[in-house]
Amino acid sequence: MKKLPYLLIGIRFILAPIILLLACFKGIESRFLIVALMYFGLLTDIFDGIIARKVGVSSEKLRRLDSQTDLIFWLSLGFASYFLNAELIKNEWPGILLLFIMEALCYVISIWKFGKETCTHAFISKMWGLSLLIAFTYLIGFQEVGWAFYLTIGLGLVSHIDVILIVLILPKWQFDVPSSYHAWKIRHGKQRKKTIFFN
Repeated sequence: MKKLPYLLIGIRFILAPIILLLACFKGIESRFLIVALMYFGLLTDIFDGIIARKVGVSSEKLRRLDSQTDLIFWLSLGFASYFLNAELIKNEWPGILLLFIMEALCYVISIWKFGKETCTHAFISKMWGLSLLIAFTYLIGFQEVGWAFYLTIGLGLVSHIDVILIVLILPKWQFDVPSSYHAWKIRHGKQRKKTIFFN
């Protein structure tokens, strides 16, 4: 059981190139399979953290690996969306570019301050992940942008600002910080409460 969280993360990592290959070589006929793999990947993301806490292996190494695998997994879905719906994505490039810039800023600021990438698993970031799931369901499954896309852009902007604030406020690098408010409490020496989220 102690190896199962790593296995689930590994499965999600392997799903990323599979999704890209399906989008590149199977095209639009693979869209529902890609959506199914996306939901399966989300389940592995939910349960790797739950199981890790249950068996006592929720370490810095595991959480950092989980964060970087999440990034690769969602990027693969983003590129798959482009391969399947290039015109739709091109029409919405300002919002997408904004999210890429904000993501890069989170990494740059964290590496500049702590020498490590971000690994906050913040609450708003998890909400953003759920909005990504809905947006990609529309984009890949039904070739539509819709309200879910714009919700994702808005939540993405807010969640990245929250992560940047967390990094700037924390006195030292730390993983699993629920919000910038919690980072402020940590900075001022208040006891950090154990919080359970989706992963």
